[in-house]
Amino acid sequence: MHEQGDKKCCSACATGVFEEKKSFWKQKDVKIILAAGLILSIGLYLEFLTEQRLVAQVLFFVVVIIAGRDIIKKGFFSLVKKRLNINFLITLAAIGAFLIGHGEEGAAVIFLFFIAEFLESYAAERARRSVASLLELAPETAVVKRHNKELRIHAHEVKVGDIMVVKPGDKIALDGAVTKGCSSVNQSSITGESMPAPKTKGDDVFAGTTNEDGFLEIRVTKKSDETTLSKIVKLVKEAQKNKSKTEVFIDKFARYYTPTVIILAFLIMIIPSLVFGLPFSEWFYKALVLLVISCPCALAMSTPVSMVSGLTSAAKNGVLIKGGDHVEEIRNAKVIVFDKTGTLTEGGPEVTDIIALNKYPEEELLRVAASLESKSRHPLAKAILRSAEKKGVKPKKVSEFKSFAGKGLKGRIGGRLFYIGNKNFFEGKDIEFPEGLVKTLESRGKTLVLVGNRKRVIGVISLMDKIRSVSFTTIKELKNRGIRTVMLTGDNNNVARAIATKLDIDEYYAELLPEDKVKIIDKLLKKHEHVVMIGDGVNDAPALAKAHVGIAMGTIGSDVAIEAADIALMQDDLSKIIYLLDLSKKTMRVVKQNVAISILIKSSFAILAFPGIITLWMAVAVGDMGLSLTVILNALRIGRKK
Repeated sequence: MHEQGDKKCCSACATGVFEEKKSFWKQKDVKIILAAGLILSIGLYLEFLTEQRLVAQVLFFVVVIIAGRDIIKKGFFSLVKKRLNINFLITLAAIGAFLIGHGEEGAAVIFLFFIAEFLESYAAERARRSVASLLELAPETAVVKRHNKELRIHAHEVKVGDIMVVKPGDKIALDGAVTKGCSSVNQSSITGESMPAPKTKGDDVFAGTTNEDGFLEIRVTKKSDETTLSKIVKLVKEAQKNKSKTEVFIDKFARYYTPTVIILAFLIMIIPSLVFGLPFSEWFYKALVLLVISCPCALAMSTPVSMVSGLTSAAKNGVLIKGGDHVEEIRNAKVIVFDKTGTLTEGGPEVTDIIALNKYPEEELLRVAASLESKSRHPLAKAILRSAEKKGVKPKKVSEFKSFAGKGLKGRIGGRLFYIGNKNFFEGKDIEFPEGLVKTLESRGKTLVLVGNRKRVIGVISLMDKIRSVSFTTIKELKNRGIRTVMLTGDNNNVARAIATKLDIDEYYAELLPEDKVKIIDKLLKKHEHVVMIGDGVNDAPALAKAHVGIAMGTIGSDVAIEAADIALMQDDLSKIIYLLDLSKKTMRVVKQNVAISILIKSSFAILAFPGIITLWMAVAVGDMGLSLTVILNALRIGRKK
């Protein structure tokens, strides 16, 4: 094996998600916390257990310099920009504490707030990087065949068309198609599915997935920065910037809240002394406590940290959500609209009935049909051949074969002439035709293939687009939740009615063009408050865009489908709709809990500050740092949603 190429950074590596981070204890902020904590402890010892008060005050000031440099700088710039923030409040409180001779509390305020900020940024970083870890990132290098040699090179140097060699247990570095070998590939990092998928020649594979047990050669189809994995990471990162309505409201609230608190604290500091002649230092201290208690840190982060946790949990389960606003919206769904083909059904015909007529043997009927259809490439032919293979019926040799475009086929089998085709094909011939049976089967939404000889039709094979087994349970669960279901299809009314009846769908529309689907969505939007549309993400793109939330199904490897919708299900699993509804409700429940906890604790501490029960350091330790930690831990519960 040869090594080749340097480790320069490709665009996929440059996303920031792939950067290697220092261990927890080697991070600069952790070192600051340890150093400042040690100095503060020594200062407190000297302040309260010895007579060296001056030295203690110096040490408290050193703590402020070490831990508060960035806090004070941010606070000063917020004042200059006239957009006062939490850093300004903390700076003001610390300065005030030193001015009234409480240096230990000023240092504690800065130190504890630094820890709170560290916890918040650490949680955000963990959430940001959790996508990368959950998706089992693709290796930086790949083994490729060049000039009859196997070379290990950096992923960004691999070209489209190169042949990658992937051994059992290795991760696949780039998207591609199998050219040689067969194996099972664990692609849970992309689709969220638990079972490995079998892969053989011609099958697509994806970067970040793991080759389980076979040797594979794979032709690369996408560059390192264009893979499905890199697209997922970028989309989730963008989604985290896309704020929900609740987040936007909290941001606006915090913007006006901070200056209001400063004015209120100023009034509390001045009025009792000027109007009632109460001690200035006592009310000055209480004003500082109120400033710290009122810091909106936990409140401001209560929503975004919950949303990020929800987004990363969804990504882990093979669901891409393009923003917190969609997480918030989907729980409100009153109507869910389904495209039929490829969504509720598998998108391909399946033999449902083999009806032999005139005492003709069923097995022989299927053999005749399979023999003639073996010469055709029509989708119905493939379905009939699959059915014959399942039943162990082998086709026979066909002579004098002839195809009639859009109608049927004819040919000799064992010296006898047979025909196969639709009813129009047989209506033009002098052959006995079972009209009653045909009408009955067609009324059930089935597609019919008739088989006959020179004199009569010897049998009918009916086919239907196979309904996904998960469609039944999904529709039932939605109805149990009081959500109305609607189906849209381009198929004829008989087919639409048959599928809708089997699935117990509330409403259906048939024989629609893509533009007709948009009109139906528009009509539903006027009747119902919240409409969700689920389709394949390509021909349903206009309808997906029109709905409140558009969900694209089975988009693994499909750039167009991923771009088309607000939410993308990476595999053809309709049960993820129920998961999405539950995730949305759980996320918003946690958001409400975090907001309620923040307001309750803050308001309680504010009331207790007036009789002097709450001190400055308690306001930061419990009312800020402790509350922030509580909010973070509560939000992380969302990540356990399966």
